[in-house]
Amino acid sequence: MQGDAIETAALPASRKRRDLRALIAGQRCVAPASVFDPISARIAGELGFPAMMLAGSVASIAVLGAPDVTTITLSELSDLARRICRASSLPLIVDADHGYGNALNVRRTVEELEQAGVAAITIEDTDLPDRFGSRGVPWLIPLDEAVGKIRAALAARTDPSFMVVGRTGGAGLADIDDVRRRLRAFAEAGADMVFVRGVETFEQLHGVLDGLDTPAFLGTSNRALADIDYLSNTAVRIVLKGHRPMMAAYHAVQAAMAADRDGKTGPPVLSAGDLDRLTGQAKYETYLEDYHGGAGRRESHHLG
Repeated sequence: MQGDAIETAALPASRKRRDLRALIAGQRCVAPASVFDPISARIAGELGFPAMMLAGSVASIAVLGAPDVTTITLSELSDLARRICRASSLPLIVDADHGYGNALNVRRTVEELEQAGVAAITIEDTDLPDRFGSRGVPWLIPLDEAVGKIRAALAARTDPSFMVVGRTGGAGLADIDDVRRRLRAFAEAGADMVFVRGVETFEQLHGVLDGLDTPAFLGTSNRALADIDYLSNTAVRIVLKGHRPMMAAYHAVQAAMAADRDGKTGPPVLSAGDLDRLTGQAKYETYLEDYHGGAGRRESHHLG
């Protein structure tokens, strides 16, 4: 790993959004890094990822230590997104769930996340939070309501480079024709991309994408289906490969704490040098020398 993480984070949000749009317009599908805090975002940049993703489930765990049951608030999500954006030069895509309410709430969601520096958000058609008695089985809101949310999101943005992704949870919940109808409706409403999750087979993938011209965003638990070379020959331009980094980080924390408790050596940890680089230690030392040294000289002159 190499590079100056602090300096590269100075890119303006508009530049990051244009970078993401350029990726989507390219010929290759990309897999964004799943991030959960500023340091994970800087690691993603150093490893050469082209973009980052903050999932709703990841945000809920990072902020609340709670499962993905839509209890995190917009202000909590936007605060975490802002912290991540200011730490990295990579464009950040945020899972904004259902937009935190109706179409008016979606407008507010766009306003907050755009101001936080986010490059793109996904707005889904799942009826959230879960209905009473649903036992965790998600419902979809009516299509006209879902389209209204996409239209509200597009109208609320002030930077035209900010991307709005229309997402359906229909795969596995409804028939392929309904999923395809929803994706097309989002595209016709002006969504920059359409997102489908729950697709588990190549047949399902081609079924939902049939006749679709808008770039697609795919979420799948089938690792074979997430093949970049294969997806690059379809309309899919972003594919999620799960959220292993957070799980791996917490597993390491658990192992290190257990080792400390038991007086054992424990697993390998990040070196002090790597941590200094990721936090920009050298840059801050330069700041301290410049500002404190300059202030001291000015004070001495004043007292002279």
